[in-house]
Amino acid sequence: MDLGTIIGIAAGFACVAITIISGGDAAVFVNAPSMLIVVGGMISATLMHFSLGQFKSIFGVVKKTLLCKLPDTKDVIQKMVNYSAINRRDGSLALEKKINEAGDKFFIKALRMVVDGQAETLIEKQLGREIDNLVERHGIGKKILEFMGASAPAFGMLGTLIGLVQMLGSLEDPSQIGVGMATALITTFYGSVLANMIFIPLAGKLGIRSKDEALMREMIVEGILGIAAGEAPTAVKDRMQTFLATGKRFNVRPKI
Repeated sequence: MDLGTIIGIAAGFACVAITIISGGDAAVFVNAPSMLIVVGGMISATLMHFSLGQFKSIFGVVKKTLLCKLPDTKDVIQKMVNYSAINRRDGSLALEKKINEAGDKFFIKALRMVVDGQAETLIEKQLGREIDNLVERHGIGKKILEFMGASAPAFGMLGTLIGLVQMLGSLEDPSQIGVGMATALITTFYGSVLANMIFIPLAGKLGIRSKDEALMREMIVEGILGIAAGEAPTAVKDRMQTFLATGKRFNVRPKI
């Protein structure tokens, strides 16, 4: 689970809630029609801009971003070094017993391709296509979140304009102007909160997560290609650590 995102969202809403409560009557910030035009309008615009399938996929993408943890880099490199040593000592068929130990689905698929004796070029091409598809899916999810982050304040402003028009139509009762103005402005508040505390930060987190996951998969591909070529564990380790900053590289020895 990505605790940073969870803590950030919880802390943001807590700050807003404390500010509202300390200012007096919190009930004025609850307005169903205002929430309806912001949330309903945002969802409607998103459905018009993207396909229904793309819109539905955003829930899975966000869930994965928040709940699924990427494999540990050191653990992946250690496993790959171990598999390289087994491959050189006993042959690729000996790796079949280790497939389920890989953990990550992409890692499992890559290792199975080596066990099946597929050519390096085919392995590289097929796994590369998987990485490209991953980046594309995450890119669409990021665009959807960014669009929702842009449309929520827009519909908040639209709700404010509707409220102002309704308020100006009943100026014969000055005592209602303050209440009418507060009701009109609450939609802008809803739109701003949804955009800046949920959708825009999640879009940014998804972009970062996508880059990290693609980098991890590229690292796995390099290691698998080294194993398929029959390279020594040290060579496989060096292949994979080219993706890491010099200061983050570490020594790994086979553990078999």
